[in-house]
Amino acid sequence: MEQNPELSLAWQFIENTGTHLFLTGKAGTGKTTFLRKLKAESPKRMIVLAPTGIAAINAGGVTIHSFFQLPFAPYVPDTSFSADGKAQYRFRFGKDKLNIMRSIDLLVIDEISMVRADLLDAIDDVLRRFRDRGKPFGGVQLLMIGDLQQLSPVIKDEEWQMLNRYYDTPYFFSSRALRQSEYCTIELKTVYRQSDTHFLDMLNRIRENRCDQALLEELNQRYIPNFNPSKEEGYIQLTTHNYQAQRINEYELAQLPGRSFTFRAQIEGKFPEYSYPTDEVLELKRGAQIMFVKNDSSGEHRYYNGMIGEVVNVSALGIEVRSKGSDEAFMLQEEEWTNAKYVLDEETKEITEDIEGVFKQFPLKLAWAITIHKSQGLTFERAIIDASASFAHGQTYVALSRCKTLEGMVLSAPLSARAVISDSAVDAFTEDARRNEPDETRYRRLQQSYFLELLSGLFDFVPLEQALKRFVRLLDEHLYKLYPKLLAEYKSETERFHEKVTKVAQKFSLQYTRLVDAAEDYATDKGLQERIHLGAEYFKEQLAPLDAIRSNTMVETDNKELKKQLKIANEELDDIFLLKADLLEFVVSNSFHVGEYLKQKAILSIDDTAPTKSKGDKRSDNSSGKRRRKEEVEEGRGNSSRKKTAAVEVPSDILHPELYKRLVAWRNAEASQLGLPVYTVIQQKAILGITNLLPEDKAALLRIPYFGKKGVEKYGDELLEMVRKYMKESGIKETLFSD
Repeated sequence: MEQNPELSLAWQFIENTGTHLFLTGKAGTGKTTFLRKLKAESPKRMIVLAPTGIAAINAGGVTIHSFFQLPFAPYVPDTSFSADGKAQYRFRFGKDKLNIMRSIDLLVIDEISMVRADLLDAIDDVLRRFRDRGKPFGGVQLLMIGDLQQLSPVIKDEEWQMLNRYYDTPYFFSSRALRQSEYCTIELKTVYRQSDTHFLDMLNRIRENRCDQALLEELNQRYIPNFNPSKEEGYIQLTTHNYQAQRINEYELAQLPGRSFTFRAQIEGKFPEYSYPTDEVLELKRGAQIMFVKNDSSGEHRYYNGMIGEVVNVSALGIEVRSKGSDEAFMLQEEEWTNAKYVLDEETKEITEDIEGVFKQFPLKLAWAITIHKSQGLTFERAIIDASASFAHGQTYVALSRCKTLEGMVLSAPLSARAVISDSAVDAFTEDARRNEPDETRYRRLQQSYFLELLSGLFDFVPLEQALKRFVRLLDEHLYKLYPKLLAEYKSETERFHEKVTKVAQKFSLQYTRLVDAAEDYATDKGLQERIHLGAEYFKEQLAPLDAIRSNTMVETDNKELKKQLKIANEELDDIFLLKADLLEFVVSNSFHVGEYLKQKAILSIDDTAPTKSKGDKRSDNSSGKRRRKEEVEEGRGNSSRKKTAAVEVPSDILHPELYKRLVAWRNAEASQLGLPVYTVIQQKAILGITNLLPEDKAALLRIPYFGKKGVEKYGDELLEMVRKYMKESGIKETLFSD
């Protein structure tokens, strides 16, 4: 990679910036090798997706639709995955999937040329929902790998009629979310598949829609009518349609003498049929031409994916094969392919692959012929190509570029200009991308922007202030009478937070931005690191008052809708606060280094329901996420979802906490005995009124808000006895009802 400038620049973009990258290049330029290296060595948390099952298996990832639970219907922008906007699509992601989405740094999409614009916008929709609504793709960096001159997206006429109001082309680069983003294109130029420079030039001219009559005439010199090579030469035919390849293979197999044998794949667990890497049932005879569909896993390098071979012997006991050009036969062993999903390792908090299913079969298929579509990514020494019936953009280029040399290619029908199909939208995009290809200067600018973006995210307290205001607004609108003291505390804290935190942070951003601009090496500059450290210490201390009031907040209501709104607002406030507090603490202890910071942020973004550690554990411990801190806080906060035997927490506005605890415990026990919701026994507002007003008779009890005559008749005597007993124990002689 170090000797390839484009690959090196692509690596730097992924490792050191947050900019989206489209990595493209001719067939055989090393795109797949780059992806393998990235998966093995990059410190960024990533997932790899592809548009089809086969592409996903080959890339070592999963399909886009399965990961994001997307319907196969077109995604119409500004609606809920429906053309008329009426159907409401509901996402049902489990905790692990949500944690993965919220903690990844990088989303890799292989074979991006097959991804439609609306599918990319659907991905954007999901990521915004569950990450950052204000940023394209929820703030996740995209790496899109593919060649637009090869396979194109599939779209039906009726689907395009639905979508052409929103997109000028069906290609991924027309995505509205992508156009809102800054992204770069890097084109790999070194071709490793073909070494014949003249043949490379011919392929390049076809790829770039520069195919003139002279080029067609030169290519058509490889047209050999009725070409019938010997089986030893190992030619494979590439066809435009699946039925053509199937018909050729069935015919050739039938011409062979002897008995045929069938081998059925062993399928365990979940492995969808569209992802099968070869036939579920293989029918073979001695002498059959085959193609290996997987690299030799034995380490002996006897075959590789795309190599042509021959069946030497076959029986019910097994298959003996040899590759073309070799006299050495060997017994072929079954290979395994796995269908995986991404999960979070509970111990390490790393994203790992969980095997859902296994497909076990001999790694081959009949290969007198295959479709051009299925030849994508393969290389052949010799091929017979029928591209005269090409029907899609890039199909002829894909077919011709499978061959290593011009001499190894034979045309079964002459090529015409009509067979070289090009899309003007792709040509225009490619030309524009080449004019704007990034250089080292742009990379340095984007690297610095990424550093500042992460730093600004750390010291941006506006989302926390907004979450605080939303919670206070609910208290003010619905519970100001029940919790006046709590509301006053929150309003005071909101004002203090704005002055001491938000406004100071905005001024602080000007300081560290100037320091970054002035530093020769901002990533290691001691002055900048010291300023960041002091800033993190200051804001960590300024969060303490909010932490104190937040940790002791307990609000009860019988209104189901209000309870739901409070829960959402409270959890949002908790999540933002805890993540911010932990990140500040981490930076105070460890300084600010991008790689370490990203890893810690990812871990803290995980909703970890593991048991709480001891109080002596540091909050920045890598083995725990934000949920642990959240549980620590909730140990001191009343949680209405707890079991009825749990200790009763007392709101700050209660004048007589002990009586309040007794009344709540009595209500919970009564409701449990009757098998009814607690609010049907006595409403929360009535409990607050009784606790603070201390009624001594039924007349006073009737004046308690939200209690009523029926409540007095049913529970009056019991409640009054509890009040009298409490007053006697506490030495209280006068109440608000006393004359």
